[in-house]
Amino acid sequence: MINDPVLEAVASAKQDKIVVAALVRKSNRILASISTHKFPFDFFPDTITIEEGRVNVIIRNFFFSSQVYSVDLKNIANVIINTAPFFAQIVIVSKTFTENEIRINNLWINQAVYVRRLIEGLRILDSKQIDTSVYSKRDLIHNLEELSSTEIVI
Repeated sequence: MINDPVLEAVASAKQDKIVVAALVRKSNRILASISTHKFPFDFFPDTITIEEGRVNVIIRNFFFSSQVYSVDLKNIANVIINTAPFFAQIVIVSKTFTENEIRINNLWINQAVYVRRLIEGLRILDSKQIDTSVYSKRDLIHNLEELSSTEIVI
């Protein structure tokens, strides 16, 4: 307990700088990014980008138009994988959108499983309020894979 208001303000400012630096580090680290695949060509691939605090989905349409969804990890209710013989669909169920599902089709099955594991691992760390900014990107991805290493039967 510091009795001097000036020292308290300096200590608070230092703590705020540390928190902001950690938030900036977390918001700028992309852990994974995958795109859809359609045969024979996919001129407008959809993209899923996983950051430490959110998942971004870009749905591309004809003539360079697109829809961008950004879902915070705390607002993801569930991640579902639907599979077919060659491709998979990933469904991200959000707690906040009025149409609460984002569907991304034509992903390779192993990519869909990988994305789901990363998202579920990040959700676990977020629910336990663990600061992921202290980990290197490689260590964080390894830990996320270990956290959600339950075998998925497809």
